Amino acid sequence: MSISAEMVKELRERTGAGMMECKRALVDSHGDISAAIENMRKAGLAKADKKAGRIAAEGRIAIAQTDHASSMVEINSETDFVANCDDFVKFVENVAHVVLTQKPRDVQALMELPFSGDRSVDTLRRELVAKLGENISIRRCTYMTAGTGTVGAYCHGSRIGVLVEIHGGTAELAKDIAMHIAASKPICVKADQVPGEVLEREREIIRAQSMGSNKPAAIIEKMIEGRLRKFIAESTLLGQAFVKDPEITVDKLLAKSGAQVKRFERYEVGEGIDRKQEDFAAEVMAQARGL
Repeated sequence: MSISAEMVKELRERTGAGMMECKRALVDSHGDISAAIENMRKAGLAKADKKAGRIAAEGRIAIAQTDHASSMVEINSETDFVANCDDFVKFVENVAHVVLTQKPRDVQALMELPFSGDRSVDTLRRELVAKLGENISIRRCTYMTAGTGTVGAYCHGSRIGVLVEIHGGTAELAKDIAMHIAASKPICVKADQVPGEVLEREREIIRAQSMGSNKPAAIIEKMIEGRLRKFIAESTLLGQAFVKDPEITVDKLLAKSGAQVKRFERYEVGEGIDRKQEDFAAEVMAQARGL
């Protein structure tokens, strides 16, 4: 059967694939566009599975909001080039809206939710992997509603995102606190929420740094406790100096408005992911060989 330019054009518009790939798919399906699309999807998912083990530490964060709730997602790619391409950006924004409207309990539940027609979020992700040629992973998501309170949201570009639940105060205060969290990176809201293992690790670090001081053990222990209190103040939201006015702590800022922070989530693209050193020459060679 003859494959016309119009058929190739229609398949390209419907799949976003390249011209030669569309033509081959039409030849294989004997001009049946629906069959060509199905075959291309199957082939794309197989390619996506092959890329699943590759490290994806770039990407972007997106926040979606209504008047009463917010959602946030981090979706990773292998390079910032893909992270900034239109298809990836649109996918991340759409997934944030899926979280906002369907409130999945975790990423696994999110992956199984419907995204487009009969295709799930994970199916669309794998199709995007096949199209863009990089591993793409949905790393984490959160849904936050504050009931009678306020959810403050702030995105620093597309690489840092914060949601914070505040009771009392104004929407402007909630956004200011979200911006502060983005900049100052507290580990929790208040001192009694600092994990015990974090305190113990910091105590041992301070003790090791103090051992060469030749001071009596009792003095060293007092030094350790003093520096530990300073660490807690600098690491917890309420103890930190407010970024827009360092003369006041966040705790005192909130008290002036009769407000309380209940919880927050802070995402930073790729934090905690071990990044391997890439051999770009080998990568180009692998691509040239079709691996």
